[in-house]
Amino acid sequence: MILLPPSPPPLPTRSTSPPTTVFSLVLRHHHIFSPSPPLTSTITTTAIASTSSLYSSSSSSSATDDLTSLHNRRYDFTPLIRYLSSSNKPTNFKTENSESPISLDPIEIKLAETYRAVSAQLWHSLLKSLCSSKYTLDTAYSLVTWLQKHNLCFSYDLLYSILIHALGRSDKLYEAFLLSQQRSLTPLTYNALIGACARNGDLEKALNLMSRMRKDGFQSDFANYSIIIQCLTRGTNTVDSSVLQKLYQEMESDKIELDCQLMNDLVVAFSKAGDPDRAMFFLAMIQGQGLSPKTSSLLSIISALGNCGRTMEAEAIFEEMKEGGLKPRTRAYNALLKGYVKNGSLKDAESIVSEMEKCGVSPDEHTYSLLIDAYANAGRWESARIVLKEMEANDVQPNSYVFSRILASYRDRGDWQKSFSVLKEMKNSGVKPDRHFYNVMIDTFGKYNCLEHAMATFEKMKSDGIQPDNVTWNTLIDSHRKSGHHGMAEELFDTMRESGCPPCATTYNIMINSLGEQEKWDEVKSLLGKMQGQGLIPNVITYTTLIDIYGQSGRFQDAMECLDVMKSAGLRPSAPMYHALINGYAQRGLSELAVNAFRIMRADGFKPNVQVLNSLINAFGEDRRDVEAFAVLQFMKENHLKPDVVSYTTLMKALVRVEKFEKVPAVYEEMILSGVSPDKKARAMLRSALRYMKHLLNS
Repeated sequence: MILLPPSPPPLPTRSTSPPTTVFSLVLRHHHIFSPSPPLTSTITTTAIASTSSLYSSSSSSSATDDLTSLHNRRYDFTPLIRYLSSSNKPTNFKTENSESPISLDPIEIKLAETYRAVSAQLWHSLLKSLCSSKYTLDTAYSLVTWLQKHNLCFSYDLLYSILIHALGRSDKLYEAFLLSQQRSLTPLTYNALIGACARNGDLEKALNLMSRMRKDGFQSDFANYSIIIQCLTRGTNTVDSSVLQKLYQEMESDKIELDCQLMNDLVVAFSKAGDPDRAMFFLAMIQGQGLSPKTSSLLSIISALGNCGRTMEAEAIFEEMKEGGLKPRTRAYNALLKGYVKNGSLKDAESIVSEMEKCGVSPDEHTYSLLIDAYANAGRWESARIVLKEMEANDVQPNSYVFSRILASYRDRGDWQKSFSVLKEMKNSGVKPDRHFYNVMIDTFGKYNCLEHAMATFEKMKSDGIQPDNVTWNTLIDSHRKSGHHGMAEELFDTMRESGCPPCATTYNIMINSLGEQEKWDEVKSLLGKMQGQGLIPNVITYTTLIDIYGQSGRFQDAMECLDVMKSAGLRPSAPMYHALINGYAQRGLSELAVNAFRIMRADGFKPNVQVLNSLINAFGEDRRDVEAFAVLQFMKENHLKPDVVSYTTLMKALVRVEKFEKVPAVYEEMILSGVSPDKKARAMLRSALRYMKHLLNS
């Protein structure tokens, strides 16, 4: 929360006579910050088209001619800039009391009189030039202070907003806030501060400033919203669709008229947030106004639709691009290709690459990586190798990331043994493994409990001069925890800290899980203390982990206390957290408590999923309440949730528990008819029921 101190007392009123000319400036805040020409050493001799000395144009008997003459004067600001630069002290941008001009030395008084007729526009231009370089920001600040001291320019809000903008651009946000405290905030200075915060990635301060601006009775404009949305989508930032929706509601409340730039920003932002429906809403708004969407907006929607598996819609927008006269380039093809790969549509993936080649669009490294992904997912390693050779033939050097994607594909399909062949192929291509590749390899071995290989890869990584990062350590520690090697997990945790790599929140969450599985509750509390001592605040995953381990051990009071602490800290519980709690109750047959947790979950706005309802079925089954277990199955069907193999297997187990063996085959048959393939556990449950029935018939 931003807390700006009260504004200082009003500045002294102007005591001297007003200037001969006052220029009226009506400027939008996002126009006044146009980039100034690069500041060079010639600023002191050529500022604002200066000549070598101060001069006036020819006199005229007409008052109009005198006014025109004043407008056309040119000034040499060399003496003033030299004076300000020589008298510069390190600027702290705090409020300073201006001395009266009467007490100043004669040189300063003479300078003030010399430049008294300079117009506001020229002062603004001079200030922008000084602000264009971080090396002359102190001189720029001294100029504003000097002008204010001598009452030489009325539009101080504009001067301060130019300075604030320059400070924000130079990553001096703290100094910008200090400077803003010297005057009451106006729309100009508010806008400059909001822009500075957004450019420095401090979204919370920018939003708080907009809220305060609204409370002060000033209406924000679309430029502020555009800057904030661009800040949200910058780089690898994760975008939350709910935040964007709230921003849009504020725009509607402020009656902001969306321009083309802002609508395009919203398209990109909602696409990046994984909300293609809202992105397409704003795309339709752009087109409905007869405007043309930016290519980047169309690409972002195609990518978002592809990520959601909605390739037909992505392809429709792609075709619309071509019909609109836009020639798709490599990025556009890659966006569509990514959707086909994600959907497992290998033929479509191959056809899009073929189309690229026909249209004269050169595939890049990303194109080949996606195609290799597609072949690896389909188990066509030979085809992937052909693509690698094609890359080399087209002078596109495969990198470590390409091979890490191949490795990840084998990992996800269970073919971890092929890790060695990928490494061999990589070396044959002359590509050195990087940290990401080693992390994927360690994760692959860890996932399949090949801990010796994981540790050997870890040592090879270090011998190659690649320092392990948090991902490396976390993967190793968690692999040992999952295998029940808690002692080794603790040893790795200590080694991690000693190596100078500070544990992150994920590391602590893994260790909390490890200690909880061992029921070392005092050590869990001690570790939480160390985590907070390191300045790391427990997050939703931390609390979910705690609730899970407490629930698994039957410490339900501790689990509920965690839930209360989390809510009091302003964190919203997650669906996995409630699932962990319900699952804990289910394993102990505490069906009433499980139902109560389920009701709280729904009251908090979470829709139940199949996994949660399976735990509820299990709770009723363990409590020998088979009728209620089948009621949960009916609830699934009524709410359009498709039961999975776990649902039917858990129901069969509930029937066996209450010795209703004759009903088990009917459940098994329903599972097959619904399109769910029985697994080993389901078949074992059926055999068990049939064996009991046969035993009963023979006895």
